[in-house]
Amino acid sequence: MNDTSATEVALSAQASTAAAAKVNGADARSGYRPSYEVVAERLLEFIAESRLVAGDRLPTESDLAQRLNTSRTVVREAVKILSALGRIRAHKGRGLFVADDEGMLITSRWGGFFRPVDLDHVFMLFEFRRVQEMAASSLAATRATPAELRTIELAVQRCRHGFVHGQVDEFNEADEAFHGAVAAASHNGFLVSAVRDARRLQRQSSAIGIHDTLIEGTKSAVAEHEMIYRAIRDGRPDEAAKATAAHLDRTLEEYRQEIQRRLFG
Repeated sequence: MNDTSATEVALSAQASTAAAAKVNGADARSGYRPSYEVVAERLLEFIAESRLVAGDRLPTESDLAQRLNTSRTVVREAVKILSALGRIRAHKGRGLFVADDEGMLITSRWGGFFRPVDLDHVFMLFEFRRVQEMAASSLAATRATPAELRTIELAVQRCRHGFVHGQVDEFNEADEAFHGAVAAASHNGFLVSAVRDARRLQRQSSAIGIHDTLIEGTKSAVAEHEMIYRAIRDGRPDEAAKATAAHLDRTLEEYRQEIQRRLFG
């Protein structure tokens, strides 16, 4: 268990920095983002920088609100987000703890440092995804069964339906199903696990407000999914890998632009 005093010092430092930036008119993040997103991000950064491990106790919601110069309500909403991500556990009557479930284990597996709005971290994550998913789609083009092809096709159709009808939740669910189905069709359990874990980390960015709406790039994603599916269906591994790389490269560019917009306006 990490020392509680270290927790207090780190959070106090974060609060002081945030307060100073606000006074100087330089709090670029909170100026155009919901405060609970900012607090969720700060808590994730704190967990990573302090190298907290599963089971470590966090300050109470009241203490966090005071130290981060915000309200308890905002902290509670941030905690809800991080609980859904598997990063924090709220035990009634006991307090807040770093989670010990699969979500936290995944983060620890990849170093325990991922910051959802850090451009370098997002780039590394997509670089990792690019390698894994190019391999998965290439193998799927030579190994997919008719049933697996049908599962991929249905996911493509659901993505299109979600986009056409402006249903972001349906699109996101179908997008998840698509990438998972392609990985499954590779018949390589290690790739399936790697793809799943990387996408779970990426969802942390989405959970705090990045890339959580249907945008112009979503139309491109629908077409790219179709290209990947056709290459797999037609047994063209090189084309499947190439289409996957193009899809992930474009998606990364969207994340890059959004993060820079938030940081620099």
